[in-house]
Amino acid sequence: MGKRPKGIIVAIDGPAGVGKSTIGRMVASSLGYSFISTGKMYRALAWKALASGADLGDEAALMRLARAIKWELKPSGTPEPMLCLDGAVLDREITDETVGKASSSISKFAAVRVFMRDMQRAAGAEGGVVMEGRDIGTNVFPDAELKIYLDASPEARARRRAGQLRDQGLEADYGAILDFIIKRDEQDSGRKNNPLKQAEDGHYLDSTSLSREAVVAEILGLCDKVMA
Repeated sequence: MGKRPKGIIVAIDGPAGVGKSTIGRMVASSLGYSFISTGKMYRALAWKALASGADLGDEAALMRLARAIKWELKPSGTPEPMLCLDGAVLDREITDETVGKASSSISKFAAVRVFMRDMQRAAGAEGGVVMEGRDIGTNVFPDAELKIYLDASPEARARRRAGQLRDQGLEADYGAILDFIIKRDEQDSGRKNNPLKQAEDGHYLDSTSLSREAVVAEILGLCDKVMA
């Protein structure tokens, strides 16, 4: 594989609430790379489906909706571009748990995952990107130069997610979040289409007892080795 024009691809996969986005943004900032959260793309489609009254269980209807949307990633002045649907910038409206549960429902469909995969490949093909999700290293970019599988206990992830929501001024029920995370883990790992799993050539990082800074330092060290 030849060098990509803008640098390597750093793929960060892992279960819900493990901190992939936070860690990914910090790594991207340190490298001078762009950062893409693929989960936001699924959430955006779920939000659009809820807003339009589409049936979350109708794969064909979801695909008609997805293809009708004008999807854009626009520069934001930060490593993470703005996600725009039909010209509208999406932000906090896709962060609540209702949208999260809807996203979990639609992500099981093969056609939806192929549609998202193709968009994600186009967005990161030139490299110089940190991309996080659940199947980046195994499906979206199996040829990524660095693959990380970031993990933590369900309890630690629930605490982190609750803290994130409270920081955004939103309500957070730790027990409900923990229950959702456990169920989401089962669904993601047991999904027929591109289940959540560590890439065979991926690096496993358990962040349960590690600070964000320690995790970022570990990943940057691996980046240095890859780019040497």
